[in-house]
Amino acid sequence: MKELALYIHIPFCISKCYYCDFNSFSNKKLLIPDYIDHLNNEIKLYKDKLEDYTIKTIFFGGGTPSSIEAIYIGKILETIYENLNVDNLEEISIEVNPKTMDREKVKIYREMGINRVSIGCQSLRDNILKKIGRVHNSEDFYETYNLLRKYNFSNINVDLMFGLPGQTFDDLFFTLGEVVKLGVEHISFYSLIIEEGTKYYDWYQNGKIILLDEGEERKMYHDGVKYLQSKGYEHYEISNLAKKGYACKHNLFYWKLKPYIGVGLGSHSNIWGKRYWNYENFQEYFEFLSKNKFPISGEETIDREMEIAEYLILGLRLVQGIDKKDFFNRFGVSIDNIYREIFNKHKKNGLIYIDDKNIRLTEKGLDLCNLVFVDLLP
Repeated sequence: MKELALYIHIPFCISKCYYCDFNSFSNKKLLIPDYIDHLNNEIKLYKDKLEDYTIKTIFFGGGTPSSIEAIYIGKILETIYENLNVDNLEEISIEVNPKTMDREKVKIYREMGINRVSIGCQSLRDNILKKIGRVHNSEDFYETYNLLRKYNFSNINVDLMFGLPGQTFDDLFFTLGEVVKLGVEHISFYSLIIEEGTKYYDWYQNGKIILLDEGEERKMYHDGVKYLQSKGYEHYEISNLAKKGYACKHNLFYWKLKPYIGVGLGSHSNIWGKRYWNYENFQEYFEFLSKNKFPISGEETIDREMEIAEYLILGLRLVQGIDKKDFFNRFGVSIDNIYREIFNKHKKNGLIYIDDKNIRLTEKGLDLCNLVFVDLLP
């Protein structure tokens, strides 16, 4: 059977972080029961369509999945187990905010079969957490982490951010040092990006926040990565590091352009030669599912040329880069025959490293990857 990754979108939050542009809501708590019912109906609609697929990974993202009662997560998993093939299921991840966690939730997650938890930490400096609109503090993080370990969770990711307004190198390396001491298995290491529609965007436009200059922001990134590597973490994707054997299996489906299905409000899917996405508002999402119709608001066919470009762009996010043999096995043509001129150009510019087996971004290329990606688009 063919392997598939399944993403579950939980769009509810306690409050919206100042930098967040995800499809999430802090004032829709009353809709949670109806939303879970409709989401389960969407999963059931896939029963026949996915009979040739086996679910390899499940990822609960948001929003804040831990902001809803654990019983709802359980109902979703029950629906998946009853309607889809999970014989080869290896990884079930859930994103959590430390403020929303307690002993009962951790216990229930463990009993449900969730085996990977991603904690939205961002920083362990409380003044920084306030500046970015997080509802938790550092004490909440430590309590959540210790609870997860008490219930034998052995695969924990911590989300961290750099380049935040007012954040110093001392702030960043204090947080990195604390997380390393705890021995987490995986670290996601993200730069702040100012997105339209967020509070930070408005404040930045009005001069209410000042960002680090690009040189400082890049130094935070490279120094942070080198520090984590020195502590035994493998830098395997632009923004992700892990101890050996703990790379996120779900995200590798995206980066290796393997098929995935997204269910829930605004979720995206990539399968059967198409990319499609769900409605982003509750009314239309509920309306279609009430009629036993998929809540798809748009789709596009991925032709061979675009598939190759996406395979390269996503694959180059991985630090090991593109395996030339894998490319040939998938597309039946040598990568050099198609992209020799583009790759040679960026090799001369110091953005790409090429040998007999692989093509990958250099350290400089990781910073300037968009220059390469633009040239790969058809």
